[in-house]
Amino acid sequence: MTRAQLDRKPGDVAAMFDSLAGRYDLMNDVLSAGQDRLWRRAVARAVGAAPGERVLDLAAGTGTSSRAFAAAGARCVACDFSLGMLSVGQHEAGHRADRDGTDRHGAAPPAGRVSFVAGDALAVPFRDQAFDAVTISFGLRNVVEPDAALAEMLRVTRPGGRLVICEFSHLPRRSLDAVYSRYLAAALPFVARRLSGNAEAYSYLAESIADWPAQRELARRIAAAGWRSVRWQNLSMGVVALHLAQRPRGNGRPGPV
Repeated sequence: MTRAQLDRKPGDVAAMFDSLAGRYDLMNDVLSAGQDRLWRRAVARAVGAAPGERVLDLAAGTGTSSRAFAAAGARCVACDFSLGMLSVGQHEAGHRADRDGTDRHGAAPPAGRVSFVAGDALAVPFRDQAFDAVTISFGLRNVVEPDAALAEMLRVTRPGGRLVICEFSHLPRRSLDAVYSRYLAAALPFVARRLSGNAEAYSYLAESIADWPAQRELARRIAAAGWRSVRWQNLSMGVVALHLAQRPRGNGRPGPV
């Protein structure tokens, strides 16, 4: 079975997610006991997409989160380097379009719609300052150079624009966090073996969560990339954390974390 390693080689990571694409959303729902829906709603509130705004959803997968931004009237681009994930997302979007009787033609997404674009977080295929908000959910820890990705997100965000990162994190107490890490290492592959047939991929996901920096360190790295007003909010007691930031206006420098 396909899995990535902690060196996060892009080809390996993309191939792993391609292999998971068909049941990825279902697996997220099962493995999180439905908490992923609460996390997505928290992301949507934090992004605060408004009619007419342009939102870039990186590592968007099948576009599950992207649809919430489009529902608010924003023009949303779901960008991912897994062609398998994008294919599933486009297929689902096509079914919705057929059901609702909407037009599926045209390259530019009108307000209230999602467009799917293949792209790497290290080389986002858009011009400077193209978006009002950029968000990435459960994808930054899979990027081979997260700091470079944070700088690239800054590049495509307009001055005063918003960054929202939703990522697995760490429980505040080390003893509890250690227990949680051991649980993930055992539970994720066990459940995945029965539901997806790819326990190895979920072993990587558990390892990548344990290897990911805690909330304060990630906030420091976001600020170092040039973002300001960096802050975070724990969800599910710190199992997941939202990190929020803003691109400085003009030549402003990021403030301390």
